Amino acid sequence: MLFFNFKLNKDEPVYIQIKNYIEDLITKGLLPINSKLPSTRELCSILNVSRNSVLSAYEELKTEGLVYSIKGQGTFVKEQSSISTSSWNVDWSLYENEYTKNLNKMDSSKNEITWKSDLISFKSISPAGDQFDMEELKRAFLSRFNLEGHKLLNYGYAQGYKPLIEFLTEYMNNKNVDSTNKDILITNGFTEALNIIISSLTKPGDYILCENPTHNVSLKIFKSYNLNILPMNLNKNSLDFEGINETLKKYKGKIKFVYITPSYNNPTGIVLSPNDRFKFYNLMKENNIAIIEDGFNEELLYSSSHIFPICSLDNKNNGVIYIGSFSKILFPGMRIGWIFGDKNLINRLVSVKRSINMHVSFLDQGILYDYLKNSNFDKYLKKIRKYYGDKFNFALQCANKYINSEYVLGDGGLHLFFKIKDIDTRYLLEKCHEKGVIFMPGDVFFIDENQNNFMRLGFSRLEKDEIEKGIKIIGETIDQIRQSK
Repeated sequence: MLFFNFKLNKDEPVYIQIKNYIEDLITKGLLPINSKLPSTRELCSILNVSRNSVLSAYEELKTEGLVYSIKGQGTFVKEQSSISTSSWNVDWSLYENEYTKNLNKMDSSKNEITWKSDLISFKSISPAGDQFDMEELKRAFLSRFNLEGHKLLNYGYAQGYKPLIEFLTEYMNNKNVDSTNKDILITNGFTEALNIIISSLTKPGDYILCENPTHNVSLKIFKSYNLNILPMNLNKNSLDFEGINETLKKYKGKIKFVYITPSYNNPTGIVLSPNDRFKFYNLMKENNIAIIEDGFNEELLYSSSHIFPICSLDNKNNGVIYIGSFSKILFPGMRIGWIFGDKNLINRLVSVKRSINMHVSFLDQGILYDYLKNSNFDKYLKKIRKYYGDKFNFALQCANKYINSEYVLGDGGLHLFFKIKDIDTRYLLEKCHEKGVIFMPGDVFFIDENQNNFMRLGFSRLEKDEIEKGIKIIGETIDQIRQSK
């Protein structure tokens, strides 16, 4: 293609014309350094000239230091120190819109203390990778590949891998959820699912009710789309229904959505009781406020039987959109989540998904489906419930032993949430970091971000000796700060 517009004239020797043409390509940077030139036989065929003309042209280029040859390999472009290009430096910060600026400002990965191998880190609530059932996953990979082969590596459907959708529909049915006139969209994890919903169904200035505190990633998404976020405050056991009723009266007819995590609210770990779920659902139904339910960590209840999700109360209605994921218990690197909701709504959201990234990897979906369908997933759940349950109880014992807190919350899951009276946890984090311990300060989980007396400790990836050592250091540091006042 580089020689498609090469035309010979009758005024100059052919080899000079070839030499000058290639030199021009090199000078303009169209032939990069160390790129290989066509062989003499290939080029004479392309240009319909004698091979001697091409040989002579290459020799001239070598003489001028523009190319070099390696015996048995070919002729290559040489680095040219004499070639200068004018500078072009774009200030990309001037191109950034408010969406980009807001997300960068809120990006805790850039703005918080980062993990290093010599730190005891309570920041993460990711699952412990050494607990993954790798042998069953290998079996699932080979099984699905033997069955479907190249189909899993080709383009798939935006809605998702049909067998996985059917499995997840049955999975939701087993949670006592009616799937009549409902459907599922497979997404790249929870974050994309919430992003699709908010970007598709809201506009700047819309009002959304939200637990306070809540998942900091959810807050970032709401803020990035310039939504007005109204708090539903949490007390030590549940929602502040009195405060919610006051908000509903004040903003009557203005609130479009409510976002809630009824099982293991992140960061508090609070699990709403069945009665509170019933009360909450009917309150939103009466006020015609659509519910976005985050099924975060539903499977990790240690102390009692499973509580059905709020969407199980919706029956044949369509007022609840449920976001599901296994990412806190199983293979988060696969980035597979799902949106369960009204069939017509899912049909519309499929088009949104298709415009973003076509579909979630069909290979990953196929492997996950085979694993969930054909391995002993229930046995795996029992194993990790015990594993994380033991860690939860141990972490709670250490917290009660070493940390003088106003209160500590957590009904299960992978973290504990503390209120530390008269202590700025940002300052506490700074002092603990000096001693090799870090955690997640609680202000990032609050709508107003001025709550400086809270912290979340995630323990899922720590060994018990690290949990005790880290919590003891935090407790000692709290005592030292109080004594210095």
